[in-house]
Amino acid sequence: MLRYILIASIILSATSLTTQANNEETPERPSGINKAPLDSDGRFTNLGGTLEHGSLSVRVPFILRRFGTYFRSGEDAPSRIDNDGLLLRENTDLGMPTVTWIGHATVLVQMQGITFLTDPTWSNRPSPVPLIGPRRFVEPGLDFDDLPPIDFVVISHNHYDHLDLPTLKRLAKRQPETVFFVPLGNAALLQKNQISNVKALDWGERIRFKEVVIHCLPAQHWSKRSLADDRRTLWSSWAVTGADRRFYFAGDTGYFPEFKTIGDALGPFDLVAMPIGAYAPRAMMKQSHMNPEEAIQAALDLNAKQTLGIHFGTFDLSDEPLSEPPRRFKAAAKNNQLDLNQAWIFDIGETRGF
Repeated sequence: MLRYILIASIILSATSLTTQANNEETPERPSGINKAPLDSDGRFTNLGGTLEHGSLSVRVPFILRRFGTYFRSGEDAPSRIDNDGLLLRENTDLGMPTVTWIGHATVLVQMQGITFLTDPTWSNRPSPVPLIGPRRFVEPGLDFDDLPPIDFVVISHNHYDHLDLPTLKRLAKRQPETVFFVPLGNAALLQKNQISNVKALDWGERIRFKEVVIHCLPAQHWSKRSLADDRRTLWSSWAVTGADRRFYFAGDTGYFPEFKTIGDALGPFDLVAMPIGAYAPRAMMKQSHMNPEEAIQAALDLNAKQTLGIHFGTFDLSDEPLSEPPRRFKAAAKNNQLDLNQAWIFDIGETRGF
């Protein structure tokens, strides 16, 4: 029954889809979007400068509280539905636009006859020390072996819950022609781990891939993977645009004015995937993680037709209750006169057409 419901959803939402290729010439850089800035030490920085992460009196208790997550039940985590991937594998030939929430910041998108993943993470504990890292409360929405062929992957930044090397290595081994798009400075890590098909882009750079154009775009965040490599590699959001669909993935970001710039340059977007979790305590998270109300405002700035809330409930990364982000997201959408078909909260494993 679920399969027929998904097929109906895809057909109804894809009535305007055609197979016409977009053969227009691609300008080097969209209007108003500049290269990522560097500080005096040669490290990447944000458009508004260095971010605040709270005082030690905020950060130390926060880190200590994370040890308490081992005793958290996860009973308020998102629900998971069975998805055997058959519809997605069949859709490789049909070319209908779909989106599937795998969990956390991982979504599988099909559009213009292409299938791609954002920040793919199948690990149970994405961490430099896996035995003590945050544990996954809900299994991935699709078993790895049930994935359709993946044309490319986009990575937003190098934090362990977004750049999950074990998953990326599995994807590269499974399908060597899969291309991995990363922000500047991140290619070396993948290549060091025998992932050779990598392309690194700066903010504002774009590249054509078959029937779509992939855009590396600003985000307000930071990078760090070891003790001394703060901001040595770039972070980004991504857009994928084609003749019939336009998709935006915010990655991991605080709210910032550049959403409006991106919307003006590349919008309107048919679907945007926005992080709505990991926002408490605000003294520590405000500049680098949006809360649900800010995610809705960002979607409005981007001129999005539909918004999917992601980056919540899969891992225990912050202080807010697991069930709070989707509740606040729906309330914020209603307060901004958006209906339920414009602000989506999925079960993990759910697929819809867009």
